[in-house]
Amino acid sequence: GTIATFLYTPQPTEMAWRSLFGAAYVEDVIRFTPRFTLSLGFRDEFSTGWNEAHGRASTYTFTNGIINTQPNIGNSAFTVNNAKFLPQPRLGLAWSPFRNTNRTVIRAGFGMYNDLQDALGYRTDQNAPFNTTYSVASEPVAQLPVSPAVVPSGAHIVPGGVQPNLYTPTLISYSLRIQQQLTANTSLTVGYVGSHGYHELIGVDANEPFPVVCPASPCPATYPSTFPAGIAGTPIPAGTYYVPTSTKPNATLANTWTYFSEGDSSYNALQVDLNHRFSNGLALRGVYTWSKTLDDGDSPNATTSGGEPALVSNPFDLHADWGLANFDVRNVAVINVSYALPFGAGKQFLNSAGGAEKLVSGWTVNSIVTLQGGFPFTPQLSYNPANTGDSKNPVRPFVNPAFTGPVILGNPNEWFNPNAFLAPPNSSGFYGNLGRDTLLGPGLATWDFSLFKDTRIGERMNLQFRAEFFNVLNHPNFNTPNAVVFTPSGVSPTAGLITSTSTTSRQIQLGLKLLW
Repeated sequence: GTIATFLYTPQPTEMAWRSLFGAAYVEDVIRFTPRFTLSLGFRDEFSTGWNEAHGRASTYTFTNGIINTQPNIGNSAFTVNNAKFLPQPRLGLAWSPFRNTNRTVIRAGFGMYNDLQDALGYRTDQNAPFNTTYSVASEPVAQLPVSPAVVPSGAHIVPGGVQPNLYTPTLISYSLRIQQQLTANTSLTVGYVGSHGYHELIGVDANEPFPVVCPASPCPATYPSTFPAGIAGTPIPAGTYYVPTSTKPNATLANTWTYFSEGDSSYNALQVDLNHRFSNGLALRGVYTWSKTLDDGDSPNATTSGGEPALVSNPFDLHADWGLANFDVRNVAVINVSYALPFGAGKQFLNSAGGAEKLVSGWTVNSIVTLQGGFPFTPQLSYNPANTGDSKNPVRPFVNPAFTGPVILGNPNEWFNPNAFLAPPNSSGFYGNLGRDTLLGPGLATWDFSLFKDTRIGERMNLQFRAEFFNVLNHPNFNTPNAVVFTPSGVSPTAGLITSTSTTSRQIQLGLKLLW
């Protein structure tokens, strides 16, 4: 028999990457009036790039948008270092608008931040000629393992690496908060927090066949008859991408997995914070966030992609991947309470309990309740029908126009209904039209509780007994479901199946601590 496409690196070479990072910061705080303060800051960061100590940095460059057969070899993985000067202005203000009282405070802030790249070895380690990785379409099982000295016929080099003129991911953040003091120990804060990110890293196949955009030739006028009912024979919408040939722009190389700094993101949130500082033995805080995070890719590695494909589905249309971020959670609420029970010496009750005083004194209860919505995920195929030849990058299915009813079933055995989607035939040349991260997985609800007992031993020591209960109600919190809807043979039998939980079952922990 034979095995399907596999990758192997015959003779790996240990690399010696080097980079120097630095920063300078200046700040001036101006107090215009007792009620108005302005902070101005400026930070500059820089990097010397991503350099190999022995001149073995290998980077694939591009000519007229086509990846070159031979990599560029030198001291740096970058042909241009765009991180020599990274300006980051900062601004903050605090204003108490009402005279004769400081019960209301308005705070606002703005800042730019950069993510200096210090972990690019994950990609730059994998380039020819020092760590040449080959893709072999098929190989007889009897020939395995492959000899490092012999490259199988039909093998193609798999370029890795990063964009040769990589930019540094940048975030512009801004906020506005209003804090109102309700009592001497209680305050309420309501605020808006937002950000815009650009030059973010996304994983791209930089050697995909060039598609055409319908209705330009050779795009067919309608979906072929091989497509599922509901799609077949219907006109193809203008702007649909169609891959007429599987021939790569550079046919001597295999598909790539390259980091490009082409991602964008946005974040907008309403935040509410009610805080009762410790008084009369009670401390309470409740926070709530309603937010929405959008981007066109946030998981450049398959190991961190969660329920979505890690590679950009169509490198020629990045906007097709614009959707909820993989880590977006629409609603999050947390309430924590700590209460020193009013029993024993110096307290309101049983303050003269005689010999039982040590038993009833020193008790504190703590409680944390967490409620949050589910993470997004992307229904996808276990194969790539787009005719790009990239088996690492499954694409999304079509939306079934004839489907009615709820898509989310909420059953751990079938979280979503596969009938809501249609599968493009293999090698059809079409990408599915379902958006990225369009479905939401299970939410989370948990209650943690603890009970502490402090007992003084002499003047310098304290014995603390702790009883801690995690997930008190033993509520099952599930991970995102299996996102693969279709295999080449039809509907996946595990579509929507949830196989793990995101929190443990009820856990009880007892302990003693001696403090001195």
